[in-house]
Amino acid sequence: MRFPSRIALFAVAACTAVAGLSPAPRTHAQTRTLAGGSLVLYGAEGYDVTTGKAFGKATGTNVQVLDDHTGIIIAKIQAEGANPKWDVVWFDGDAAMQALNNQGLLYKWAPANVANYTPLGTSLTPPDHAFFPTGVTAAGTIVYNTHKLSPAQAPKDWSDLLKPQFKNNVAMSDPAYSGPAYSMIAGTLLRLGGTGRALTAGEAFYTALKNNGPIKFNQSNEPTLNQVETGARLVGIVQDATYFATKATGAPLAIVYPTSGVTVLPGVLAINAKSKHLQAAEAFVNYVLSRAGQNVMVHDPNDSDSYFSPIIKGVAALPGRQTAGINWQRLDYVWAGAHNAQIKAWFHTHIVQ
Repeated sequence: MRFPSRIALFAVAACTAVAGLSPAPRTHAQTRTLAGGSLVLYGAEGYDVTTGKAFGKATGTNVQVLDDHTGIIIAKIQAEGANPKWDVVWFDGDAAMQALNNQGLLYKWAPANVANYTPLGTSLTPPDHAFFPTGVTAAGTIVYNTHKLSPAQAPKDWSDLLKPQFKNNVAMSDPAYSGPAYSMIAGTLLRLGGTGRALTAGEAFYTALKNNGPIKFNQSNEPTLNQVETGARLVGIVQDATYFATKATGAPLAIVYPTSGVTVLPGVLAINAKSKHLQAAEAFVNYVLSRAGQNVMVHDPNDSDSYFSPIIKGVAALPGRQTAGINWQRLDYVWAGAHNAQIKAWFHTHIVQ
């Protein structure tokens, strides 16, 4: 998740990796050079730079972090093609990461620290171990203005947004720009109808939501939250981590986790199949899946990305972050990745326009 557009390349530290973060056995590429002392991380997480610094300090590894929007990171990976400069990539969304996996770009192996996962974390790990979840948020939840609505008046489930009192009062992100919005929409289609042409049930929901509108579409969560906070819209559909960061500032907002469920959006981490620094890359993944690495990730109450729900045992979320009472629903990321273009095209033509 990345809101401000920024590109930063940081040389964090220099030296060689130390013992204590030793990598798990590799499953292939046994003859590849293991330089071990440096690492290039492409990230779209608010804590990627800080985690890179902490890993560099702990291991003596030279870490360079290129930090930007997920779409820009993926475009850069595609542009580099057969001559990649990255060793590790980290962003929100397993459907997008699976698309890289489908292209044969990801290194498959089994890190020792997968043993640290909670049951939810284990369930989100792909069978081929091509990438690893690092924490979860809800791709979409309902947020409302507490000056305009009481808890009794607020929606309880997605279907409540179709009621007359919310006519012309819903804001959300456009999936053409927002990865979390796409995951939320794909999850809704699956929840209401499953795969195949039974998706018409989900399509009917969004058509009804549009007809109770128009919906106010934005490119990201922040303007949607602002419209709810100012009262321009009564309710908004946003990724929950952004809400918690904004709520911490004292904004008159409250959150609703719909009773029928919310789509899990994991942060995901993967290694380049052509990495020349596998030893350092493997050590970094193990670090992120450790309590030490996770505690660095939850460092900043001013960074919305730090408000993720941990999936590593023994790690606590930032204060104020709700972790219980959520009906998490796992997205079929393989299906969502394969139908990305189709769903976005339908949504733009029938709902956004």
